[in-house]
Amino acid sequence: MDKLIIEGGVPLQGSIQVSGAKNAALPILMACLLADGPVNLSNVPRLADIRTSLKLLNILGCETTFDGNEATSHCVGLKPEAPYDLVKTMRASVLCLGPLIARLGEAKVALPGGCAIGARPVDLHLRGLERMGAEFEITEGYIIGKCAGGLKGAHISLDFPTVGGTENLLMAASLADGVTTLENAAREPEVVDLANFLNACGAKISGQGTSILTVEGVTSLKGCNYRVMPDRIEAGTYMVAAAITGGELEILDCPFQDLDAVSYKLREMGVWLQEEDDYVLVRRANGLLQNVDVTTLPHPGFPTDMQAQLMALMCFGKGAGIVEEKIFENRFMHVLELVRLGADVRLKGRTAMVHGVGKLTGAPVMASDLRASASLVLAGLAAEGTTTIERIYHLDRGYENIEEKLSGVGARIKRVSE
Repeated sequence: MDKLIIEGGVPLQGSIQVSGAKNAALPILMACLLADGPVNLSNVPRLADIRTSLKLLNILGCETTFDGNEATSHCVGLKPEAPYDLVKTMRASVLCLGPLIARLGEAKVALPGGCAIGARPVDLHLRGLERMGAEFEITEGYIIGKCAGGLKGAHISLDFPTVGGTENLLMAASLADGVTTLENAAREPEVVDLANFLNACGAKISGQGTSILTVEGVTSLKGCNYRVMPDRIEAGTYMVAAAITGGELEILDCPFQDLDAVSYKLREMGVWLQEEDDYVLVRRANGLLQNVDVTTLPHPGFPTDMQAQLMALMCFGKGAGIVEEKIFENRFMHVLELVRLGADVRLKGRTAMVHGVGKLTGAPVMASDLRASASLVLAGLAAEGTTTIERIYHLDRGYENIEEKLSGVGARIKRVSE
């Protein structure tokens, strides 16, 4: 099993490229199930979850290729079953449910797995599809759905702006008969990217980026060429990398407009950010960082996927800050590992009190999920001495070539296979 070894204390300098967004590419790949013709995607990150999605598309009846950062898919004979062996490794696999119901009128999809950061139930997905005429039963670990008469447009009000639920319903509604209105829909940029992709295939979706989406169903979708948006969470992670090491980085292909909540908190802490034509320049401003309070919320609030990274930065700040996690109930698993490095973080339920300690000291630590892995890498980059991070397969689910990118801007980081 691979691990990362980091010799900390080096200010990062130079340019670092942001890859395509995993959280946009995954639903777009599942949306390929809706298209009659071939789909050509560019800026697709080379990640474990992408390869898993392509394997799933193959099983479901698509011919796929993946060369460099370009992926293709062409559905030639759809099948309705997504088996447990694949779905258990990646929660986004459940996003094939809506497309399969829409095209085949049936689906058998294993209950999803993924990072152990919370329950993340799929009931809102199912409830919305039931409003459109589908029927479901859950048996032996599988969601079995049927809709013999085809999906019908419906008015659906979500109890919570679930990203996955919004994406599943958006895809299904694209081929439903009639108009579907989604209220309290997720506003995340990745949802917008999915809607834009579907429209490029011939869908009729409006309202993307707002809490109300309107979908006028069409009889079929065609293939298209489409570029996946850059990854805002990867970009935010590298912003923190510049600040935590006291360095200066040019973040290339940075979706700065999608990072308002993150950049606001970084500036409040004392990080200098400057948007240029084709990059964002990031460095720590003069003096000590000042710790802040932050609460994770659905977009456009502070993203839960940046909570662990900001906490790592706060370990080097002045004073105390409160981090409140309102999205996932089990997303503080990185805290005990940061404490091993010397952090002063105290937990109470979904709230963490972070007291800045000025410095961390390298130690062996273990990653528990994707963003926890990123926070430990950041902490290791700034810590004195050697930090060894075990179980970095989590990291490989969301960051393309992270050690190569960081090495390119001066980090002393290497991957070791045991």
